[in-house]
Amino acid sequence: MYEINKVFTDSLPVVPVRGVIFLPGSDVRVEVGRDFSKNAIYEAENNRDGHVLLVFQENPEIQDPEFDDLVEVGLLARISVKIKLPNGNYKIKFEPLMRVHLNDLIAREPYYLIDFTSMVLRPENIEEEQVLLKMVSKEAIENASFLFRDSKKILDAMHQGITSDKLCDLIASDMRISETERIKYLRTISINTRLQMILEDIQKEKNLQTIESKINESVRKSADQNQKEYYLREKMRAIQEELGDSKQDDASKLLQQIEESDMPDHVRTKALKELKRYEYLSANSSESNVVRTYLETLISIPWQKQTEDEKDINIAIEKLESSHYGLEKVKERIIEYLSVKMLTGKNPQTILCLSGPPGVGKTSLAKSIANALNREFVKTSLGGVHDEAEIRGHRRTYVGALPGRIINGMIKAKVSNPVFLIDEIDKLVMNERNDPSASLLEVLDPEQNQFFSDHYVEEDYDLSKVIFIATANYLENVPAPLRDRMEIIELSSYTEIEKFYIAKKFLVSKQIKSHGLEENRLIVTDEAIRLMIKEYTREAGVRQLERLFGSIVRKAIKEILVNKLDKVEITPENLHNYLGKPIFHNNKIQKEDMVGIVTGLAFTMAGGDTLDVEATYYEGKNQLVLTGNLGNVMKESAMAALSYVRTNADTLGIDQSIFEKADIHIHVPEGAIPKDGPSAGVTLTTALVSVLSGKKVSRFVGMTGEITLKGRVLPIGGLKEKSIAAARSGLTTIVIPKGNEKDVDDIPREVKDALQIHYAETIDEVLKIALIA
Repeated sequence: MYEINKVFTDSLPVVPVRGVIFLPGSDVRVEVGRDFSKNAIYEAENNRDGHVLLVFQENPEIQDPEFDDLVEVGLLARISVKIKLPNGNYKIKFEPLMRVHLNDLIAREPYYLIDFTSMVLRPENIEEEQVLLKMVSKEAIENASFLFRDSKKILDAMHQGITSDKLCDLIASDMRISETERIKYLRTISINTRLQMILEDIQKEKNLQTIESKINESVRKSADQNQKEYYLREKMRAIQEELGDSKQDDASKLLQQIEESDMPDHVRTKALKELKRYEYLSANSSESNVVRTYLETLISIPWQKQTEDEKDINIAIEKLESSHYGLEKVKERIIEYLSVKMLTGKNPQTILCLSGPPGVGKTSLAKSIANALNREFVKTSLGGVHDEAEIRGHRRTYVGALPGRIINGMIKAKVSNPVFLIDEIDKLVMNERNDPSASLLEVLDPEQNQFFSDHYVEEDYDLSKVIFIATANYLENVPAPLRDRMEIIELSSYTEIEKFYIAKKFLVSKQIKSHGLEENRLIVTDEAIRLMIKEYTREAGVRQLERLFGSIVRKAIKEILVNKLDKVEITPENLHNYLGKPIFHNNKIQKEDMVGIVTGLAFTMAGGDTLDVEATYYEGKNQLVLTGNLGNVMKESAMAALSYVRTNADTLGIDQSIFEKADIHIHVPEGAIPKDGPSAGVTLTTALVSVLSGKKVSRFVGMTGEITLKGRVLPIGGLKEKSIAAARSGLTTIVIPKGNEKDVDDIPREVKDALQIHYAETIDEVLKIALIA
C-alpha cells in the first residue's frame, strides 16, 4: 500500500504510546486500552489494510493528549499480531515501517486522525558514513557488555551484515539510555548524524563506567575481601566522599534545629547531650541511626507552640449550628463546655465522651468543636489496640522503637493545644496480659496529664492544654475507671425528620460538590429524599444515605454526558431508575378493624417502627405459644399480660373456661427480625383481651408501655422515634404511659399535630381507647 522509499502525504488513525520510544526495526509490543486507541485499531484493520501511525507522548501522565503533546515525528506501522486480554485491552505487535512527520490533527473522535508526510533518507557523504560506521562498530563490539540490554542480538546482527540505517536504529533502541534521550534518534533521519549521536552516548556511558570502576577500586583497596558487609559499607563511604557528603554537616543541621525549637531547657540539655554522642558514633553503626531518630522526634514535638482560641462564643455557636442539624441537647452541652473554656481560659476539668451508634456524627462533632475554637484537630483510633506500648511508646532499647500514639498525634498537630479525638475507645482489646486502658487513665485525667510520660521520649510532656474528646459505640465495653474520668454525652439515632433536613442541607450539596457537578444541574426533590430515607435506608446515622446520594450523582453525571442534558431531576417516580427496587418497607395500618390484631410501637437503633401483634386461641391443653423471634424480656411481658387477663377475666367479660380447654398463641410478624424489650406489654395485653372477648381493636390506635401484674402501665423509652413511626404509618391516635408525659416535648411539632396522644396509668384506660364495643 505504501512505498517506503518515496515521499508521500496521507492521513491514518493514530495509536498514542506513553512512556517508551520505538524506532523502525524494533520489536514493538504495546497494550492498547484507551477507547480512541481501540477505535483506531478497529479502523486500521477494517479500512486501512492494518496500517496505523504510532505517535509518542512527551508527558506519559496525560490521558487525552493534544496535538502539541506529541513528538512531531512518529512511525508508520502495520499491525502484525493482536491478542485480547482478560481486562478488555489488546496486546498488539506492530511492525514499524518508517519515520513520518506529523503535519496536523484532523479529528479526535472516534479516534485520532493525523495528516503526515513520509521521511525518506537523502544521499549523504558516503566516506564520512563509512568512517563513522567503522568507529561505531568498533566501540559497540568492545563495550557491548555494558552498553546494551541484549548485546548478543546486536553482535549477531553486525556479523550477519546490516545496513547503516538499520544498524543505527537497532543500536539506539537497545542502548541503556533514558527514553527522553532516545527521542532524538526518532527525530533524526540523517544516518551520519545518528552515528555521531551514538558515538557521543557511548562515550558518556564509558565515562560513567570509568567513575564507577574508580569507586569500586577505591573500596577494594581499603576493604577486606572476606567481609561482604564491610565491603558494602566502605563502598557507600566512598560514594559519599565522591559527592562531598559527610556526617559533620548532618550534626550541624541537627544542632541548628535544636536551638531553633521550642523545647524546654531540660529537654534541650538532653538533646545536646545526645547530639554529642551522635557525633562520636560511627556513621555505619546501628546505634547512630537510633540516636538520630530520637533527636528528630524531640525536635518535631510541639513543646510550647499554641494556636489562639476563638474568644467569641456567638461565633463558636454559629460554626456549630452551620455544620450540624438537630442534636439540640448535645450541642447545648458542648456550648456550655466551650463557654467555660472561653471564660476561664483553661480547659474544663471534664473529658467529653460522645457515645452513640455508628454514623450519628460523633467524629464530625469533634471536628466542629475544633473549628469553633480555631484549634488544630488530630485523631487516633484505638480499635484493636491491645498493647500499652501503642499508647505510651516503646523504650529505646528495643529495635525499631517509636513514640506512642499520643505523642505521634501531637507531632501531627504541630501545636501543643489541639483538639485530640480518641476514637473507638470501647474497642480496646484487654486480656490477662495487657490492659491498654490503664495507660489512658493518665492521659484523660486533668490532674495528671500535665506530666505525661512516653517511654520513648523519656521526658514529661504537658497534655493539660489539649482538649481530649473520646467516642464510643457501646459504653458497657469501656472500663469503669476510664468511664469515671469522662462526661458521657449520648447521641441517639436520627429521626426521619432530622435525616431529611440533614440530607437536604448538607448531604446532597456535599456529594454534588465532591463529584465536580454544578448544583443547578442536579435537583433532588423533597419527596424523593423522604422516599430514600423510608425505603432505601435503615440505619441510626446517615452514612448509607450519603452513599446513596453519591450513587445518584454519579449516575446523573453519566446521564448528563451521554444524553447531552442540561440538568437531571430526581423524583419519586424515577428514583428506582437510579437506586433500583426499594430495599425496606414500613408497616401500614390494617385495612379494617380486626379481632386479635393490635398495633404496637417499637424502637430500634435505626429509628421507630410499628409492630403488629396477633393473638388467637384454639382447643388445646392450656398452653401459651409465643412465636416471632421474641427475646426473653418480651416473653416475660407476654406471660405477665396473660396472668393479668386471667386474673381479671370476669371484669373484662372473658369466659374463664377458655383458659382450661384452649391454647393461646401470640405471634409477632417478621420472624427473621429479633424483638425484645418490655414496652410491648400493653400491646400484648390488648391483643389477648380482644381475641378472648371477641371485641375488635381500632386500626387507627397504636400503643406502647410496660405492663405489671396489677395492670399498671409503666414508662418506656424512645417515645420520639415511636411517635414519628406512628404518624408515618397512618395512625391517628397513640396511647402512652402517663410517666412519659414529660417526654412529649421532644416529639416534633408536625408529628404532634398529626396525632392524638392519650396518657394511661392503667391497662383499663388503654382498653377503653383501643377496643371497639
